[in-house]
Amino acid sequence: MKKNKYILACFLLWTTFFKVQAQTSDNNYKQPLTETINRIAAIFKVEIKDGDGLLKDKELEYAQWKIDAGNIEVSFANVLSPFNLSAVEQTTGVYKIKKFQYHKISEIKGAERLQFLANSYQNKEDWEKRKSALKSCMISAFGIDKAPKTPDSKPVLTKKRKYKGYSVENIGLEILPGVYATGSIYKPYPLRKKAAVILTPNGHFGGERYRDSEQIRCTMLAKMGAIVVSYDLFAWGESKLQFPSTLHRNSIASTIQVLNGMRLLDYVATLKYADMSRVGVTGGSGGGSQTLFLTALDDRIKVSVPVVMVSSYHSGGCPCESGRGIHLCGNGTNNVEIAAMAAPRPQLIVSDGGDWTHNTPEVEFPFVQRTYEFYGKKDLVKNAHFPKEGHNYKESKRMAMYPFMAKYLDLDIHKIEDKNGKIDESTCELEPVENLLVFGKNGEDLPKNALKDIDSLYELFGEVNLKDYK
Repeated sequence: MKKNKYILACFLLWTTFFKVQAQTSDNNYKQPLTETINRIAAIFKVEIKDGDGLLKDKELEYAQWKIDAGNIEVSFANVLSPFNLSAVEQTTGVYKIKKFQYHKISEIKGAERLQFLANSYQNKEDWEKRKSALKSCMISAFGIDKAPKTPDSKPVLTKKRKYKGYSVENIGLEILPGVYATGSIYKPYPLRKKAAVILTPNGHFGGERYRDSEQIRCTMLAKMGAIVVSYDLFAWGESKLQFPSTLHRNSIASTIQVLNGMRLLDYVATLKYADMSRVGVTGGSGGGSQTLFLTALDDRIKVSVPVVMVSSYHSGGCPCESGRGIHLCGNGTNNVEIAAMAAPRPQLIVSDGGDWTHNTPEVEFPFVQRTYEFYGKKDLVKNAHFPKEGHNYKESKRMAMYPFMAKYLDLDIHKIEDKNGKIDESTCELEPVENLLVFGKNGEDLPKNALKDIDSLYELFGEVNLKDYK
């Protein structure tokens, strides 16, 4: 009996000691993270889910001191950031614990950041200084200033396929020693006069650049009178012949994709019928990010149509979009301010109700439009919003893009209209994947000097690949 009482007394003493220690300065007010999160849930009357067990076995010092009872966002940041975790609102009052998303903040914080930026420049002169600083920083962050010169090798071109009103040939362009940009070039056929140029960087959609919607977009623009270049993402499509898809999320992907666009544009500039005074770019999702970056950095681009990527709170979830820290430039920027760097060049911002661009008409677009007002060119930026649609670059969004490109690149939209004056995409010839390959069905035509080592790719920029050595 005495022994049992002794054990009970020890237990009570231990539990009392533990509870006191958990909430005193003697152990820095240490508390299990799960308990701290439960307290936040109780204070703000919300539900917090941790289905992936990210809170398990973690303890936080000064835990309850870090809770701001008047601000749930600050509370989450204070208690979760030491563990590189975040709480993302799924539905009203329901949050999920996730690994820290450096590319994504809350919608409220995104809007607040835009207001802060708007207050930091009030006229064209101030904005031009800001834009110049951003551009310089982005070039450095991407590593473009360290890129080796384009090799003197001739591009690999396949036989031209001719269709009604347009032609298609595939290209492999050596943009860096041993590194090839791969894609297809669509041209008006017959081509007998100067033609506008349009880059169409691929995004993270299924089917890669071979999908129907990408072929249709390129075909229609070529029929209207443009030389159109569709090209692969890094470690996607034929780029996988050099770098497997597992390397797509290396930050160097972002650098290569920007260089792909710039150096393909350099090549097209050498073509007899390319009118470099009329250059446009359009892409969706990851291709939308590339559209923003290329327009901000390359003054040759005169018209841009970024699709479903202009958001104040989401900067692109793939390192091929946000992995080089360009959004840290200027003490913090975002895709909205980068879109504003297009001013005063014509720009159509396409958004929808089913992704992170759902607030564009009320939040992001007015910010960009204000920048255009600095130049007296408010009417040169437009927003096409599709509230009942999701994250894609499908027909309705293309229908908004065609007339915009036609107007500002002097294209003939009548060439794609039916007898009733409606745009008709049914005349496009959809090619099988093998037709769109430059290096053969099994990569048998890949040049012998093709680089296949990711570490060597980083070395071209004087960098070390740290991703595989964490």
